[in-house]
Amino acid sequence: MTSTLLPSPEAPSRGTGQSPVLSVRDLRISFPSEAGPVAAVRGISFDVLPGRTLGIVGESGSGKSATAMGVMGLLPPTARMSGRVLLGGRDLVGLNDARLSRVRGKDIGMVFQDPLSALTPIYSVGRLLSDALRVHQDLTKRAAWNRAVELLDLVGIPEPRHRARSFPHEFSGGMRQRVVIALAMANAPSVIVADEPTTALDVTVQAQILDVLRTAQAETGAGVVLITHDLGVVAGYADDVAVMYAGRIVERATADELFRRPTMPYTIGLLGAVPRPDAPRDRPLVPIGGEPPSLVALPAGCPFADRCPAALDRCRTEEPAAVPVAGHGDVACLRAEEIADGRPAADALFPAPEALRAPEDTDTAPGEVVLRVSGLGKTFPVTKGAFLKRRVGTLHAVSDVGFDLRAGETLGLVGESGSGKTTTLLEILRLRPPERGRIEVAGTDVADPGSAARLRELRGAVQIVMQDPMGSLDPRLPVFRLLAEPLRAAGVERPAIAARVAELLGMVGLDTSLADRFPAALSGGQRQRVGIARALATQPRIVVLDEPVSALDVSVQAGVVNLLARLKRELGLAYLVVAHDLAVMRHFADRVAVMYLGHIVETGRTEALFENPRHPYTEALLSAVPVPDPRRERTRERIVLEGEQPSASDLPRGCVFVDRCPLYRLLDEGPRERCRTERPALGPASPGSGHRHACHAR
Repeated sequence: MTSTLLPSPEAPSRGTGQSPVLSVRDLRISFPSEAGPVAAVRGISFDVLPGRTLGIVGESGSGKSATAMGVMGLLPPTARMSGRVLLGGRDLVGLNDARLSRVRGKDIGMVFQDPLSALTPIYSVGRLLSDALRVHQDLTKRAAWNRAVELLDLVGIPEPRHRARSFPHEFSGGMRQRVVIALAMANAPSVIVADEPTTALDVTVQAQILDVLRTAQAETGAGVVLITHDLGVVAGYADDVAVMYAGRIVERATADELFRRPTMPYTIGLLGAVPRPDAPRDRPLVPIGGEPPSLVALPAGCPFADRCPAALDRCRTEEPAAVPVAGHGDVACLRAEEIADGRPAADALFPAPEALRAPEDTDTAPGEVVLRVSGLGKTFPVTKGAFLKRRVGTLHAVSDVGFDLRAGETLGLVGESGSGKTTTLLEILRLRPPERGRIEVAGTDVADPGSAARLRELRGAVQIVMQDPMGSLDPRLPVFRLLAEPLRAAGVERPAIAARVAELLGMVGLDTSLADRFPAALSGGQRQRVGIARALATQPRIVVLDEPVSALDVSVQAGVVNLLARLKRELGLAYLVVAHDLAVMRHFADRVAVMYLGHIVETGRTEALFENPRHPYTEALLSAVPVPDPRRERTRERIVLEGEQPSASDLPRGCVFVDRCPLYRLLDEGPRERCRTERPALGPASPGSGHRHACHAR
């Protein structure tokens, strides 16, 4: 059984002996805009067969989600769609909403990116599931409720009969996504469309959700359309892959073949920009230059020509059709045969510029300590009552956290959501006496800065780059004023501000012509570069980075990571980074500290920690990071953690990881008793690597 992509709109599926459950033919979708129609999807065709998964990948704006919404019939009324969407031989294009409602949820299900928005907040999850069943099946309330409980159990919700009465806001993000998958599979559809189902999730939860999606596919026999920007997820899950660019499918092949021998230059560029957890730390990420074209009145020729290192003159006048490549798939490139034969070699198309290559003095010792944290603790009251609130407990957000950060060094804090990473950052950024412990910035204890002038100096020495560049920049101010604002606050004289703003723009690789633009007129990568420039305005010694690349496409992400690495070398900055993407940390961080339930459970040099993790939690985190290599991803051993992270308001007496630790289950009763009753401290540092871990069993 295979999921087959077609070389032309009218071509039949390749001889597989299976009938497709979903056939898309010459699908075209456009949206109105002030500048003219936006051609979001431009004539794509594919088949999906039972039990198989088609992965659709590409940068933001490539048409992936528009395709999913078009297939589901969820486009806004102003959108125009043509072509054919055949579900079991029935064309869905042109059906009114009443007819589509009889199909959606029954014959075709969908897993949305944001589970909280996809679930009605005023109904319990059991009610949501039972209603979805009764709409399409003749079931009594009791029978539908019992089936809802069975579905919750099937997708791994603990105590399903009890949790069926809970509301969506009472579930964690991962559990909400399990509920959405249960809704998608409730009526055994023949097709499940999953639009970025793991984007906002931690790597451990992502691994669990992908396993649940596999379960849903196995139970229903459905064909799955998986839309994602994560090539590692595609490598581990998809059978076939379609790469989209500027509204078209530009390369399509089996997953094994596409990752082994990418042929379209755009695909080669995407794979080169992906951070790999198994790659050497000094391997630079190579971004694709330029920006995707506007989909309003596309010029003649290949839309990728201006960014393509293999472009010919013909590429700018003739848009190539997808042609079959022997032993591969279909590729929309005039030089497809040459590239497939190694002329030019794939890895020569996007070489790392010399400026991105690791300098020879990479291992030079960092400078002086600019940040020292010791015994840091932070708690929050747990209250009850709508009007007269009373304290009923204490949430231990951070407990006994300590580390040093030196000039020219990057320290990464990693861990699942709720592990205390962001709370640690906020305690440092407040520059106030912490609840417990000690924080020193540039040799000064924040509990005793000495004077208001010294406190202002410290505030200038510590700056932050936020996760969402659009949300962190005032949309009412142009770039010039956004960068001038911190300079004015620092007392820089007006004549010097213009020169400093121009210097900052050049520092982050932006042209000074962007100074008059507003944030809405910038791309995501440009907005994040403006955010970095704003953080550098006061010449800080420490830059705190809170998920600085998680909201960016893989190619833009590569450019921002390289920019931050260059600025650190040139300016001698110290970075304190919070991120859930361990593959990015492999390329970016000098040292890593792994946090769980407010505690640092392992820390050390990046290479040592990735190559020889000692704590069971670190092992689980690293095993959950997807590798963009199908053969390796599908054969390597995984450690999937069971259950949810416990509440920080009810910490275990002993090891905080004991309830989920796979190693604990293998121990004898004596060591188990110690794990349950005695909290392990970080052991002595290994010589050279500074590797320390907190585990009784190792």
